Amino acid sequence: MPLLSVPKEVAVGTAMLGVAFATGMLVGRRYPSLVFGTPSGMIRKNSPLRQYILDHSLREHPILKKLRLLTADHPWGRMMVSCEQAQLMANLVKLIKAKKVIEIGVFTGYNALNMALVLPDNGRVIACDINEDYAKIGRPLWKEAGVEHKIDLRIKPAIQTLDELLANGEAETFDFAFIDADKENYNEYYEKCLRLIKKGGLIAIDNVFWNGKVLKPRKNDSAAQSIHRLNEKLLRDTRVNISMLPVGDGVTLAFKL
Repeated sequence: MPLLSVPKEVAVGTAMLGVAFATGMLVGRRYPSLVFGTPSGMIRKNSPLRQYILDHSLREHPILKKLRLLTADHPWGRMMVSCEQAQLMANLVKLIKAKKVIEIGVFTGYNALNMALVLPDNGRVIACDINEDYAKIGRPLWKEAGVEHKIDLRIKPAIQTLDELLANGEAETFDFAFIDADKENYNEYYEKCLRLIKKGGLIAIDNVFWNGKVLKPRKNDSAAQSIHRLNEKLLRDTRVNISMLPVGDGVTLAFKL
C-alpha cells in the first residue's frame, strides 16, 4: 500500500518507531550485556541505565504511580506492563487520536488507566479480563482519576467479548488494541482485533519475546510455540505494517493498512 494512503499520524509514528528501534539495536551492539544480557531479554530491571531511562522519560500521573506501587505489592505484580511501556502505549493512543480502544488482559488496570487518561471524555476502553479480583485493585483509582466512565470492564473470556463486538456491528470502528493475555489464544485475538480495528489503526502485541523462549520454543511450551507462530505470521502479513520493538518483554506494533 502506498505510504501516502496511510494517515499522517501513522506514517509519522512508524518513522519515529523505526528510529527508536535502530537506536536500540545500536545500543545493544555496543553494550550487549545491558540490553540483551538477561533471560528477560532487555535492560536489567535494576540496572542504572533503566533507572536513567525512567528518570529522564517517565511522566507518570500521581494516581498511576499509586496503582503501580499497589500492584508491585501483589504476589503476581510482575504481570503488570512496565511503566515505560504503558507510557508508550498511551502516547501512541494520543498520537493516532484514538477514541475507541480494546485491551485484552487488564490485570489491575494500570495500562487501561494510562490509556483512559489520554482519551477524550467520550472515549472508551473495552477492557477484557476473566479475573475481577485483580481489577478491583485498580477500579477505585480509575474513579479517583476521573476516568472510570471511560473504562468498560468485561469480565468474561476475551474471545466472547470480541465476538459480541463484531456481532453488534462494531467492525472497523476501533482505533487501537493492546493484546496481553493468555498466549495460546494470541492468534485468535489478533485476527478478531484486526477485524475490529479501522484502517490506519494500531494493534500492540505484548510479550513477543516470551523471556527469549521464542528463539527455540520447546515442544511442551504451548505459549512460546503460539507466540513464535504469530511472530512468523506477522512478518508475512500484508494486511499490516509492523515494528517489533525491544521494549519490556518485546512488543510488536501492527498498523492496519
